[in-house]
Amino acid sequence: MNLNLQKWQNSSKVLFFIAPLMIPLIIFWLVPFGWSAYISFTDWDYISPDYYFVGLENYQYMLEDGDFIQAMQNTFIFALGVVIPTVMIGLVFALLLHNNFKGSQFYRAVIFSPWITPTVAISIVWSWVFESKSGLVNLLLDKVGIAPIPWLESGDTAMFAVMVVTVWQAVGWTMLFYISALNKIPTSLYEASLIDGCSPWTRFYKITLPLISPTTFFLVIVNMITAIQAFDQFQILTQGGPSGSTRTLLYLFYQQAFEQYDMGPAAATSLIILLITGALTIANTVMGKRWVYY
Repeated sequence: MNLNLQKWQNSSKVLFFIAPLMIPLIIFWLVPFGWSAYISFTDWDYISPDYYFVGLENYQYMLEDGDFIQAMQNTFIFALGVVIPTVMIGLVFALLLHNNFKGSQFYRAVIFSPWITPTVAISIVWSWVFESKSGLVNLLLDKVGIAPIPWLESGDTAMFAVMVVTVWQAVGWTMLFYISALNKIPTSLYEASLIDGCSPWTRFYKITLPLISPTTFFLVIVNMITAIQAFDQFQILTQGGPSGSTRTLLYLFYQQAFEQYDMGPAAATSLIILLITGALTIANTVMGKRWVYY
């Protein structure tokens, strides 16, 4: 009996200390999540107090809706087009700047500065850069005899332009994580490889990449989740156009909820985004058990 009483007292102490953290979590995350899941099974229009329970009709509609299929494809294309270049370019900059030399701190600050700049401000500046008639990119292309390109007005180039903006912003943050990982690699390993006559490529492939694989794993997951949840740059640069070529799932959710007032399909879309994010994270975790060295 005393043992059970002691366990109850210990559990009560744990609950007492975690309650200040759990209460906001329940109020501002679990309850809204549960309510959103319920709305996804209704036809609520966001304005009327009356609505009807429609079951899986919203999910069935999504699977048959061309806009949803296009948005899902755009989301995966955008995520791959952002994550891979961000990780690769961030690693290149880290390899160049992880050793302290004159000016290295300045270069790091310059490359990192876009990350601490609001995405809205960055997107506004890049909208001027990609402007069709007098934008900086087309002015430079004109200097070399290439005709102006409607970067944000063409379905062939709009997604690429948004990818460039997103990668440019995220590279500095990725670089700093890689610099920290590279500086933790024991120099004795490189010294031993020099004695063995290993080439620079062999040292990079056999020593550097395996030892920074936990950081790579972390950066891939975080950048992927960030890419799936990207919104500001699409809102400022393309508004999901032209013709839906840059409409991602999150932007589709915004249009369904706050432009069309179809809260049922919008809530269903938000749950699909959550499931995709979770599935990709689990897949990366399973892959990480094989390819990541701790």
